[in-house]
Formats: sequence, C-alpha cells, structure tokens
Amino acid sequence: MLLEDYFEFLNPDDIRIKGHRIGIDNVIEYYLQGCTPEAIQEHFPTLDLEQIYATITYYLHNKIEVDAYLKRLNAWREDRYQQSLIQKPAPVVARIRVLKAQREKERAGHS
Repeated sequence: MLLEDYFEFLNPDDIRIKGHRIGIDNVIEYYLQGCTPEAIQEHFPTLDLEQIYATITYYLHNKIEVDAYLKRLNAWREDRYQQSLIQKPAPVVARIRVLKAQREKERAGHS
C-alpha cells in the first residue's frame, strides 16, 4: 500500500483521510502541538492509529509541500473569518440585536 492511499486528494487545498471527513491538517496540527498519536486518537476516535501514523509520516516525507498547504488553509480560514465579521447579519439576527439593545436600555432606566 502506498502512503498516498490513506488519503483523498479532493483538490490541492483539501486533503482528507480516506473514509473520513477529517482533513490531514487536523491531525497534523495536534502533532505539531506535541501530541502523541495516541493523544491525537483521543480527539479523533474514528481514526485508527495506522491512519494517524500514516498522516504524520506523510507530513514528515512532504514537509515543505504540507507546510505550504497548511499556510494556504490557515490563510483561507482567516479570510473567511474576516469576511464573516464584515458581512451584514441576517435580518433575524439584526432584529434580535435591536431587541437586546432595547431591553438593556430599559434595564438601565430602571436602575
């Protein structure tokens, strides 16, 4: 079995562990934080140790490419987060915020 057989390469910026929705980035992030494969398995109990070791080995064998992948993925996530901050909220969210502000104003008037 080839190391790449453990993964699904959906596109250059989406590599998942075969048979799971878990990306290699999830496992690698815990590995880079110093977690053991057994500790990583506690976070992802649907993965077996062989899959976790394969992900770590893939990372170590392709460190430059995977580090670039992680950097692109983190930039994409940050961009999505920043976009969510500037987007106009849904009408129901805006209405709830207005009601909350009115309630807080009423409470302040009664104090």
